[in-house]
Amino acid sequence: MCLGIPGEVTEIHEQGGVRYAQVRFGGVTREVCLECQPDAVVGDFVLVHVGFAIARIDREEAARTWAALEELDQIGEALE
Repeated sequence: MCLGIPGEVTEIHEQGGVRYAQVRFGGVTREVCLECQPDAVVGDFVLVHVGFAIARIDREEAARTWAALEELDQIGEALE
């Protein structure tokens, strides 16, 4: 099952005219496309699905979502 996973934007850059971010998920950092969330800035929390930031969420919602994913034992699968 593919789930959206919350992460924190730590850095923003552009490649070929497309906005990307480094997003931290716990202790793991991945590159994420920001084209669906063009107003995202460093420090924002985003919900990521298959490499795309699909929504901006607040810190509390990110923590609740992360806890639910941990409870369902889906963190490892989501980060693969």
